[in-house]
Amino acid sequence: MADNARAKKLADLIQEVVAEKLQRGIKDPRLGTHVTITDTRVTGDLREATVFYTVYGDDEDRASAAAGLESAKGILRSAVGAAAGTKFTPTLAFIADALPENAKAIEDLLDRVRASDAKVREASSGATYAGDADPYRKPEDETDEDTASE
Repeated sequence: MADNARAKKLADLIQEVVAEKLQRGIKDPRLGTHVTITDTRVTGDLREATVFYTVYGDDEDRASAAAGLESAKGILRSAVGAAAGTKFTPTLAFIADALPENAKAIEDLLDRVRASDAKVREASSGATYAGDADPYRKPEDETDEDTASE
């Protein structure tokens, strides 16, 4: 069992090697320059690596990029093995990152909250306090009440 620091170091190396190879070494038109490697995770035994990626484009571009990555998996694994110099090169699994969809959902929620805040701000613009502007007692108020009750 490898330590976490070694797994993290290998994950960073895999991310760099795969990104570099996709940019300069693979001539597959399905991949192009619109594939971005966002994260890489390696299991504790250093046998399997999960590579997360995003694709700039529509669903058709995402599907073709996924097929391109699957077909280039062997070349990418060979490049990782040459760069890592480890006894066993981890197998690569490519997973589309849900980051853009999550970011869009969060942005939609924030837009709804901003609209709700604007409605509340608009409704409260002409409102006044239910009682006095300052509802807290002050020391001079207590002396006035003491003299009035005598």
